[in-house]
Amino acid sequence: MNYFELFALPQGFELDGTVLASRYRELQRAVHPDKFASGSDRDRLMAMHKAAEVNDAFQTLKSPLTRAEYLLRLHGIELRGETTTVKDPLFLMQQMEWREALEALADAADPMMAAEALEREFRQLKRQMTGDLKTRLDQQLWADAAEQLRKLKFVEKLEQELALLEEQWEL
Repeated sequence: MNYFELFALPQGFELDGTVLASRYRELQRAVHPDKFASGSDRDRLMAMHKAAEVNDAFQTLKSPLTRAEYLLRLHGIELRGETTTVKDPLFLMQQMEWREALEALADAADPMMAAEALEREFRQLKRQMTGDLKTRLDQQLWADAAEQLRKLKFVEKLEQELALLEEQWEL
């Protein structure tokens, strides 16, 4: 089942989150297992399966990165669980610099201010990279889009690591 078809949405990176959420609620009401509580075992099992499928589809489509990954999967490129790394040497050098910057935060004169600056850099970079990803997906440049998504996932991982550091400092 194609998740875009399930939600009656055009297949693409851009989508209206409000429409997605509205259709999700409609589908959940239609297939919720409680509606089939007095039905046969088979009907209850089918309802649970359909509700799980609707949940999976919604979780996949609501996040731009998982939506992009799903679009690539629909076009024969599987990124889930892959071990392929980014091959762009400039990006690899930048990764090393970001890692060093993360490690140096604790020793900064004002770690929180340094963390906020790094956070702004990551946010701006993600906006730019997401725009590039959208362009590549719109142009059906699947391999290029996959490479951009790998980079974007790396930046998101750095953002998460930075957030964990900030949480630790607040304790």
